[in-house]
Amino acid sequence: MTRHPIDNHHSTHHQSPPSWLGACRVLLLLDLQVNMLSSPEEGGVPSSETVYRNIEHILDRARSSKQPPRIIHIRNSGESGDPDAPNSPGWQLVFPILEHEFVIDKLKNNAFSGTKLAELIPRDAELIVVGMQSDYCVRATCSAALGRGNTVILIKDAHTTYDRIEVWNGGMVTNAHDVELEIEAELEEAGVNLLCMSDVPHLFCDR
Repeated sequence: MTRHPIDNHHSTHHQSPPSWLGACRVLLLLDLQVNMLSSPEEGGVPSSETVYRNIEHILDRARSSKQPPRIIHIRNSGESGDPDAPNSPGWQLVFPILEHEFVIDKLKNNAFSGTKLAELIPRDAELIVVGMQSDYCVRATCSAALGRGNTVILIKDAHTTYDRIEVWNGGMVTNAHDVELEIEAELEEAGVNLLCMSDVPHLFCDR
């Protein structure tokens, strides 16, 4: 499976923020880029196909809802030579950006760090998080959002990562799914709400 780059070279948003910039619901899509959503044989995460389909479904639901959430795409920028080095094929986002959606480029795991993300997400907003990687950007960004007072929802099977090599434990490998479960348990204990894909039909309705 080869993901084709989407030409999304703007770094913040298409135009002025819409009028509903007050308290709101936000869908935050973390690092949905070609390098990690390619097939595993091409360097993508082990569950790239499933996670791509699930997030595509969530994004479609968000865009078609009667009261769409604010949709923010986060794009990681690696260093020169990295698979996600700026303007490389792997750096490109896999989903097209629609009018009134935002793109934020980041350099660190925490998407709030060194970016204008906090200006787009009120502290009383409900934040729905999907994307990559569970044990890096998802963990760091969810933790930062909790710290600033947001209600945070993480969707199971809509975030993922790579298998983890346990360097300090003889090189054992923890498979990606177990890493995801570990992060879910950690974040749930910290205050993140975990929902399943079966909850998605009701996710963007009044609750």
